[in-house]
Amino acid sequence: MPQLSRKGIELPTSPIRKLVIYSERAKEKGVEVLHLNIGQPDIAAPKEAIDAVTNSNLNLLPYGPSQGTLSYREKLVAYYSKHSITIGTDDIIVTTGASEALTFALNVICDAGDEIIIPEPFYANYNGFASAASVCVVPVISEFHSQFQLPALENINEKITPKTKAILLCNPSNPTGYVYSKNEIDTLCELAIKHDIFLIVDEVYREFIHGGDPHYSVLSNEKAGQHTVMIDSVSKRYSMCGARVGSLVSKNNTLIQNVLKFAHLRLSPPTYALMASEAALSAPESYLEGVINEYTSRRNTLIKHLEQIPYVEVSHPMGAFYCIVKLPVKDAEDFSKFLLTDFNFDNQTVMLAPAKGFY
Repeated sequence: MPQLSRKGIELPTSPIRKLVIYSERAKEKGVEVLHLNIGQPDIAAPKEAIDAVTNSNLNLLPYGPSQGTLSYREKLVAYYSKHSITIGTDDIIVTTGASEALTFALNVICDAGDEIIIPEPFYANYNGFASAASVCVVPVISEFHSQFQLPALENINEKITPKTKAILLCNPSNPTGYVYSKNEIDTLCELAIKHDIFLIVDEVYREFIHGGDPHYSVLSNEKAGQHTVMIDSVSKRYSMCGARVGSLVSKNNTLIQNVLKFAHLRLSPPTYALMASEAALSAPESYLEGVINEYTSRRNTLIKHLEQIPYVEVSHPMGAFYCIVKLPVKDAEDFSKFLLTDFNFDNQTVMLAPAKGFY
């Protein structure tokens, strides 16, 4: 039998989708499975986005620019300016989701065997993106009891080696919901400058802040412009996960030009998805206000009722729409499987994501 690559064999399986086989079997038995295991919004996308596709009269779907259409990038520039982020259209590469943006970033910044530092727990697919790029993840632990705030600077410093090429964060964080402060981001920017490495920040949950200080973008730090990369996406903001439209943004022109080489390889982002994403930016401010209010209400309800259960410990997410909970069970994965195979209440059950998959 032909030999497969070690890279493919060793690529980690998604812990978010690991229990899918059991959820499918539950559904076959007529049990309704409520999916709390994956960041799939259930709030309607902006009408403007859906109408842009529904009412289009295209009779041809040609290749578009590899960097993304100028009209969409111009709208992104205007959108970011509202968030105190000053960039130009040439600072943006439109990608097929934030996943492709991160893959591009790792391949441009790192060679095989290089290292990136990530505070854990972290979005499970970061492991996969790094493995696919032959990059080593070096974790630094953030703690449940401190709401997963940024680990002490000395803990990050001691992880930096000659092979370190970047620090990667998600802000607000998937899966912890922690929101990194201006001081924390600026401190990491100074660290990146000092060691001449990159700071990559995944900001796809930018709008989803549950009270407190507003979100502070890594691109708002002008001093670190040559050392910073921002990853973004329409997936969660506009409930358009299936559109697969994201972006990589940096003021480092050399990095952008090399990312563009990878963008050329996949030719162009999807046409209809770009149309929908551009139209979504025209949605009234009331759309996102309503979305944020709904997620904040759900967060508060979840925390309130979980804290009424004896021996359950709940982290209080400051942003995004995830929550890490300590349950009085022996093994979270076994318990999550049990919910799908042996439990239902009024013919409903829930699907969870065991947290060990995010370490």
